[in-house]
Amino acid sequence: MKKTIIIAAIMLLVAGTASLDARTKKKASKSKASTSQVIYTGEIAKKVIGYNGPVPLNITVKNGVIENIEVLDNQESPGYLKRATAKVLPQYIGKTVAEAKKLDADIATGATYTSKAIIQNIQMGLDQAKSSSTTKKATKKKSSKKRR
Repeated sequence: MKKTIIIAAIMLLVAGTASLDARTKKKASKSKASTSQVIYTGEIAKKVIGYNGPVPLNITVKNGVIENIEVLDNQESPGYLKRATAKVLPQYIGKTVAEAKKLDADIATGATYTSKAIIQNIQMGLDQAKSSSTTKKATKKKSSKKRR
């Protein structure tokens, strides 16, 4: 009798653990469902020139919010690039794409060309982010019109 009770208790414990594990996996998959996009501006804004040439960026947008902006290999003077990035990039980090598109960002004094190139790259990259989400919405609208 005691063995039966112990076995039944163990089976309930195992079943409860399996159920908890299944719920945990569902929560983990929901958190993975967040949309993240990295926009490379090297091709989009290849005609945007700083003082010494193009200033390509990787812009990371997660759930519509700018998480990170990484300046990639370029020919700008390190001192001017550092000054420009320190002034310009923090103005965009943490903003939604819509907020960032409306932003009239300040430029770094003494690094005007580099600052302007970074800002133009960001704006062109955000146009790309916006157009990819707009394209998806437009596709959905077109398909719903065909059904009517």
